[in-house]
Amino acid sequence: MTSIAVVGMACRYPGARSPAELWENVLARRRAFRPIPPERLRLADYPGGNGPDGTYVAQAAVLEGWEFDRVRFRVSGASYRAADPAHWLALEVAGGALADAGFPGGEGLPREGAAVLVGNSLTGEFSRAGLMRLRWPYVRRVVERALAGRGMGRGERSDLLAALEAAYKAPFPEPGDETLAGGLSNTIAGRICNHFDLHGGGWTVDGACASSLLAVANACSALAAGEVDLALAGGVDLSLDPFELVGFARAGALAHGEMRVFDRRGTGFLPGEGCGMVVLVREADAAALGCTPLALVRGWGVSSDGRGGLTRPEAGGQRLALRRAYARAGFGPESVAFFEAHGTGTEVGDAAELRALSLARGGAPGPPAVVGSVKALIGHTKAAAGVAGLIKAVMALRAGVIPPTAGCADPHPALRGPGPALRVADDGEPFPAGAAPRAGVSAMGFGGINTHVVLEGVPVTAEDERTEADRAEGERTEGGGPPAPRAASHASSGAWGITPAVRALLRSAQDAELLLLDAADVEEMRVKVETLGARGALFSAAELGDAAQALQRRLGGGPVRAAVVARTAAELARRLERLLGWLRAGAGCGVDVAEGVFLGTGGASPRIGLLFPGQGSPAHPGGGALCRRFAAFDAVYARVALPADGDGVDTAVAQPAIAAASAAALALLREA
Repeated sequence: MTSIAVVGMACRYPGARSPAELWENVLARRRAFRPIPPERLRLADYPGGNGPDGTYVAQAAVLEGWEFDRVRFRVSGASYRAADPAHWLALEVAGGALADAGFPGGEGLPREGAAVLVGNSLTGEFSRAGLMRLRWPYVRRVVERALAGRGMGRGERSDLLAALEAAYKAPFPEPGDETLAGGLSNTIAGRICNHFDLHGGGWTVDGACASSLLAVANACSALAAGEVDLALAGGVDLSLDPFELVGFARAGALAHGEMRVFDRRGTGFLPGEGCGMVVLVREADAAALGCTPLALVRGWGVSSDGRGGLTRPEAGGQRLALRRAYARAGFGPESVAFFEAHGTGTEVGDAAELRALSLARGGAPGPPAVVGSVKALIGHTKAAAGVAGLIKAVMALRAGVIPPTAGCADPHPALRGPGPALRVADDGEPFPAGAAPRAGVSAMGFGGINTHVVLEGVPVTAEDERTEADRAEGERTEGGGPPAPRAASHASSGAWGITPAVRALLRSAQDAELLLLDAADVEEMRVKVETLGARGALFSAAELGDAAQALQRRLGGGPVRAAVVARTAAELARRLERLLGWLRAGAGCGVDVAEGVFLGTGGASPRIGLLFPGQGSPAHPGGGALCRRFAAFDAVYARVALPADGDGVDTAVAQPAIAAASAAALALLREA
């Protein structure tokens, strides 16, 4: 069996400029969904309930702050303007993956045998928008007929159409000699080969939403067959335009409200965008190339659903891909502790995938495997989705941590009942001891394509951990430039599993945020609230938490104080309007418990009273979410050691549980 080593990774997804940031977001369950920015799509133009040309989706996970450095990549202004941004995002991330593998700028690559496989389906929305310029003759004829029908004279029509043509074409670049190549999907891989002077072949893989994982599987096959010596594989997707959002809405695939994955109430997905790339070599060649394996690809399998539905997932076809992957790996799916699934949150898709994975594992001994999907955090990035899951799984193996399952509050019926083969994880947990850590990654796409890749962890040295920590810190402080080359030495495992840093990230997740403001007077508070409202209208769920933390740090002890509890940007906007209503009326105080809004005026050191619950209050012997969120809570409950499954109504259990909750709350207040 030929094992393939993952020796480099890079990505740019919503809220994540690197694999390290993506992993931190996975542990902290930071969700990147925000109201769709109007500069990307004016939702008012596509009302979901009015005819076939609308979409009901209101949120997406979008890239923020990305700007291609064309000077660094020596790209002329004309070339830059002619090509869809998907080309430039893929080129930048490809460069980051090569640098991560130890080939900065492509130096030291085995260029003759280096191939590029990029998953992409529709280039990007910007190319499709640019085609509107070339449709002007049709638009002109339609408008001219309408004007003539209303009696407008030829000369007046001509003047109006000339002005309309100039305004219509202004947003779109004028076609040039590079326009065709810059608007095609199949040249994305070729552009990477061109820039880095690679000669092993470069092509684009289109398997719809399985494209990027299909690119990885094809790259592994080419490496195993000896056709190439190094492969850069992944996917890119920058498509959030009406063609996709209206189409997915008509298919019923988009989520109504919150995106829930493997949840009983799943209604579909929220769209996302981004790019991920991995560098692959044969395990036997890694040392000679000076590469450090991050994980090993032990098996890969591809199938199609045959006469199954063209757009409807089929468990039978997925099981065939699984069988092929594990036959190549030489072991069964029962030895896999974590599955990074396709997981789109659709009722049919989630049910089919859970059925396929459960049947594949059969009656495997031991605890059920954990299942999750990164889409719950960054949305469905379509052609770039599979490689996002692959990067997440490699990072999990690298850290020795099975990550918590995001976006699942009420698990799917397939995850319940006696002896389920799969489960969701409420918290991070170490991989099982005494066995090789393994993860399976799945991706499916329109047309009935199924892909599955099997990963196995490799030992991590203390030196590797220090190097990766330094690199991640550099990415955070320097704005996400190309990562430094990784040290090329490996030995046995260093610190592994739930480290203090991992625990801190796991504890940071919460379902609502408390935003605090203070001011010298009511007028200053009004200005602060209006400013927050203007900025917060497009906050992602993760940015809402960032804003809460930033506001808390800026508190100055002013006598006018306000607080708002919010879960989403929309909820924040509505509750800030409630607060503004009070302030504009000149009020200095107000409380709306149902809406979670507070306004008050007082001295710098207000008196605080504590009300302790008594008999009859809800009792939670295990501490619940508060223990997972706050170390102070966890410490108290660990000392008390109440039975987690105790009867909360029984006085012998309820009274100690209520007292423990009070003591834990006091410990938390002292810590704050």
